[in-house]
Amino acid sequence: MSLDEAARQLELAKHDTQVAFDCIGLGEIERAHTHTITARAAADAAEVALRIALNDLSPEEAEVAGEKAMARLEEEEGSRH
Repeated sequence: MSLDEAARQLELAKHDTQVAFDCIGLGEIERAHTHTITARAAADAAEVALRIALNDLSPEEAEVAGEKAMARLEEEEGSRH
């Protein structure tokens, strides 16, 4: 796993968390619960990727990989709009 994957999983968790929050406001508790579970799974996957990166990357390598991961996410976000 890479920092790209950690960042991607955190974006997924962020989205599912927001959907769960919105569902609560709409009274859609079952749907909120489902999105809470998927948000937790994505956050857990991000944690695993980060733990691996902590073991595998030097601080300098992590900085470079992190910058690349964020640039890719920004690029993907820009292409969706």
